[in-house]
Amino acid sequence: MTSKPRPVVLEAASVALRPPPVGAPQPFLEKIRGREKQVLGDPFGLGNFGVNLTRLRPGAISALRHAHAKQDEFIYILEGTPILITDAGETPMQPGMCAGFKAGTGDAHHLVNRSDRDVVLIEVGDRSAGDSVTYPDDDVQAVYVDGRFRYTRKDGTPY
Repeated sequence: MTSKPRPVVLEAASVALRPPPVGAPQPFLEKIRGREKQVLGDPFGLGNFGVNLTRLRPGAISALRHAHAKQDEFIYILEGTPILITDAGETPMQPGMCAGFKAGTGDAHHLVNRSDRDVVLIEVGDRSAGDSVTYPDDDVQAVYVDGRFRYTRKDGTPY
């Protein structure tokens, strides 16, 4: 069996947009309309962590406000002026600023683009087996199983 050779380098703009999350409930998908992700680590075969180049169109959010049990996350703003919303409140961000979210703290977070310009950022997160995600503002929860998140309502019933 031959595998496709891995690139040494690539132009980030050449990476296809990631399709919407598999199995995510329709209300989730509707709320993240206007978010575009290019998964930059996958073409290199990176398996321990993910790297995304993410664009938030005006009015878009990065994700539902969420907190991971096992996955650390890091963001770095390249363009635009998003608002970071955490349990502590709202924090305006601008290019050159970064933020990190330690797993297991329960501090839910996401970015909102309230401006009239796109926001572009780099996201880095690990791919911890057995991770779970809580969404305090929405009736959804997720568990990482077999390389993807599986979504249910907070009471465990499927969508």
